[in-house]
Amino acid sequence: MATEADSSSDEIDWRSEASSVEVTRRERLNEFYRKRLYEPGLIAWSDMRTRIGLSILSVYIAMAVAAVFGLWRNPSPNQAERLLAPFQTIQYPLGTTQSGVDLLALMIDSTPFILLMVLAGGVWATSLAVVVGTVSGYKGGAVDSAITSISDFVMAIPGLPLVIVLAITLSPENPIFLGVVLTINYWAGLGRSIRSQVLSIRQKSYVEASRTMGTSTPRIILKDILPNIMPYVMVNFVLAARYTIFASVGLYFIGVLPYTGQNWGVTLNNAYNQGGLFTFQALHWLLVPIVTIVGLTFALVLISQGMDRIFNPRVRTRLTGESETVTEENESATTESM
Repeated sequence: MATEADSSSDEIDWRSEASSVEVTRRERLNEFYRKRLYEPGLIAWSDMRTRIGLSILSVYIAMAVAAVFGLWRNPSPNQAERLLAPFQTIQYPLGTTQSGVDLLALMIDSTPFILLMVLAGGVWATSLAVVVGTVSGYKGGAVDSAITSISDFVMAIPGLPLVIVLAITLSPENPIFLGVVLTINYWAGLGRSIRSQVLSIRQKSYVEASRTMGTSTPRIILKDILPNIMPYVMVNFVLAARYTIFASVGLYFIGVLPYTGQNWGVTLNNAYNQGGLFTFQALHWLLVPIVTIVGLTFALVLISQGMDRIFNPRVRTRLTGESETVTEENESATTESM
């Protein structure tokens, strides 16, 4: 009887231990959701710039979805509807081209390609610059010298001629590959800038404390250094994305990149060659792709400015439900005691 009682008590202890482990895992998931998703989302959404930027960007995403799933008409010529002005008919809200192609259909058809290209270019340039800059700035010594020498060499190569030569040689048609080609050496200057940021951060007391405690280098970079440079990285990601948009449109406009399907730069080229800059009747043909390009760039800039608040500890404390008055009282009490 004693053995059975002992076994039952052991089973109860095992179940209680398992339940406590389960609760701990649930708490960890809740904490991860609160810290990584809910609080950043709350802070970002509290900024008007973020809301406006996301609203504009959602329009472009909806255009890309419509193009991928064929929810809008294909951009096909219609000689009976040539050079219609914007908002003249419901069927062609942005007007038509010289050959009667719906300009709205042209913009929608080009959007998935542009978004993929912009994302690839921004991620490539920013990610490589962050890796190069943080490792170079934190490690120092021979590693810093070697990485800095490589960055200086890449920076010495003229960017635009290099991109033109690569575009003519490779004729990239894949949007992801094209985004990488357009920002092939963009990372070097950004990497040097991030290195300068890291050199100042690595002298901070909390980084020295982590190093003294024997914390590994990857953990110090992830926990102590990257959060402090993320606002700068986000802004430069937007700059890299904007550079990708402008470079691609410019190269498509001058005919360096291959005309694969429709593109905002191709539309600009066709409008310019067929009098869009000189005749008022065709002016909308030139303005529609320009406004589309500016709108996407403006949305990215607004989002980057709003995302800067996520990494501000004062804003995070105020907007995630913690009391500022308690903090102020603690600060005043500390001052009085001193």
